Amino acid sequence: MSNYDDDDFGSGHPPPHIEPIPATEAEAAVRTLIRWAGDDPDREGLLDTPGRVTRAYREYFRGYQEDPGIHLSTTFGEVGGYDEIVILRDIPFQSHCEHHMAPIIGKAHIAYLPQKRVVGISKLARVLHGFAKRMQVQERLTAEVADCIQKHLDPVGVAVVIEASHACMSARGVMTQGVTMTTSRMMGVFRDDDRSRKEVLALMGRG
Repeated sequence: MSNYDDDDFGSGHPPPHIEPIPATEAEAAVRTLIRWAGDDPDREGLLDTPGRVTRAYREYFRGYQEDPGIHLSTTFGEVGGYDEIVILRDIPFQSHCEHHMAPIIGKAHIAYLPQKRVVGISKLARVLHGFAKRMQVQERLTAEVADCIQKHLDPVGVAVVIEASHACMSARGVMTQGVTMTTSRMMGVFRDDDRSRKEVLALMGRG
C-alpha cells in the first residue's frame, strides 16, 4: 500500500509528526529480516512475502490511522429514563505488544453508567479496537479505552476490565502458556463507591 499522511494518525499516540514511509522501503526491511533469520528472500516461497507482511502490518496497526474517540461523537438522549449500568461483556480483540511485536489476544468488558446520554453499543467495541490495533501494553490499552469513554461521554462512572494472553510470554522467553493477564480501570462512581464497583464487577462475571 502507499504512504500514509500525518493526518491519518489519531491524536497523541503516536506523535503526529512521524515521517511517512514508502511501502517499498518497508518491504525492503522485511527482506532484510528474512535474510537475518537465515533464509533467502529470493526463493519462490518467499518472493511475495515482503508485500504480504507489509499489507498485514497495515491491518494489524490500522488503529494509528484513526481517532477512536470519533466513534463516540454520536449519542442518544431518548432512553426512557434509563439510568443503570450499560455493559458489553467478552469483546474479543487482538493487539501486539510494543516490546516484541508479538500478538496479544484477549477479551474486554466495558461498562459505563450514563449521566444523560448513551452511545450505540457497537461504538464501545470500535473504541477498543481503535486502541488495540496499535503497538500496546495491556495496562495502557485498558487506561486508554476507559479515558476515552470518560472524556467523550462524561458518564457517572466507567469500568474497563481486560483479560489477555501474551505471545511474548507463551511463544518466547519464559515459554509459559495458558497464562492470562487481567487489568482494570475504574473511574467515577465505580472507583469511589465500593457497592457500585462490586455491582459492575459482578455483571462482568468478575464478582
